[in-house]
Amino acid sequence: MKRIISTTLGLLLAGSALAAPELSPQGIIVNPVPTDLQVRVWVNKDPSKTGNPVYQIGERIQVSVQVNQDAHVYIFSVKSTGEIGLILPNAFDQNNFLRAGETRTFPPATGARYALEVAGPEGQDRVLAVASRQPLSLAQIADIQTGRVNLQGADNLARALSIVVTPLPQQDWVSNVAFFIVGRAAVTPVQPVQPATGTLSVNSSPAGAQVLVEGRVVGSTPLNLVLRPGRVDIELRLGGYQNFRTTAQIRPGETTAVNANLVPVVQNGLLQINSNPPGAQVLLNGRVVGNTPLNLTVPPGRYDLELRLGGYQSFRASLSVGSGQTVPVNATLQALRGALEVYTNVEARIFLDGREVGQTRGGFLRLDELEGGSVQVVALAPGYRAALRDVRVEAGRTQQVRLELPRAR
Repeated sequence: MKRIISTTLGLLLAGSALAAPELSPQGIIVNPVPTDLQVRVWVNKDPSKTGNPVYQIGERIQVSVQVNQDAHVYIFSVKSTGEIGLILPNAFDQNNFLRAGETRTFPPATGARYALEVAGPEGQDRVLAVASRQPLSLAQIADIQTGRVNLQGADNLARALSIVVTPLPQQDWVSNVAFFIVGRAAVTPVQPVQPATGTLSVNSSPAGAQVLVEGRVVGSTPLNLVLRPGRVDIELRLGGYQNFRTTAQIRPGETTAVNANLVPVVQNGLLQINSNPPGAQVLLNGRVVGNTPLNLTVPPGRYDLELRLGGYQSFRASLSVGSGQTVPVNATLQALRGALEVYTNVEARIFLDGREVGQTRGGFLRLDELEGGSVQVVALAPGYRAALRDVRVEAGRTQQVRLELPRAR
């Protein structure tokens, strides 16, 4: 479906000219030095540029351009009132790069998604084409999506374009102009004037979603667009949310509203589980899922985590994983300690690997928090000979050892 491109004049092409016919094409901007880069622009009623063709208000027009070398082409319309619009690039056709010898018409004769219409008032209008070997930045003077140029008058446009092209060598750009006359078509008073456009109002929750109409980016929500009547495809895009797609029927003189409640995109999270020492069994919500180190992709939610390793205390934690979130878990496992119960036939001093650790009372001594491994237990008492035994302490267990101290002779 074709769209009527709006310029600052509220038309597709409200005239495209720039200076009185006697001005040279180069003089429309800054009178650059001669260059071998050439651009030629013309309108469909005067391809040879020998006359001053007449277009009626509301009549459709086509603009053609040709370059003799590879170049980026920018086309402006300048009305007799001084109002300026950007024809190329536009919201529906942003490919403004032409190859050497290529001729291109805007809009193209077939497959065009927009149209150019001549708007009033009556007078001498112009089309200006600027060709540059390098792309120009028009961000400060024009809005490609709307075609609006925040300048009035050929002189102001000339000065603005002079600034834009100043960084370029003078041989790297050139301009050309075409003229036409805007007349007025006869209107039969009895025929009611039907609105030529309708309004599309697009809103989203949350706001700020990118809006695409017929596959072209046209702005962000909330957004009001003036469109030609007909059916249009609409898409809204916002990071973290599912794309929203719908169609709308634009009716003349009416406002069609599209209100989209965007649905968040649910992304799995990542659990990065490590332990010191490694090799611990991992249980998630009571189910064994592997051994450390371990990376687990899980849906958003809460999880009970447990790590188990022989000789070490179990590690437990409750975790909350958000959408797309990475949650690291670094667990230092605490070694289990063993215990030793020493029984003697007399009260005696007790040594472990040569280190005194206590004295039996009533023939009994309990030793806790002992590291696992082999240890030598020695009991000494006055008047008795020493008694000793090698014992292996096991983590998490209590070992018993009985020492009989014989009397000294």
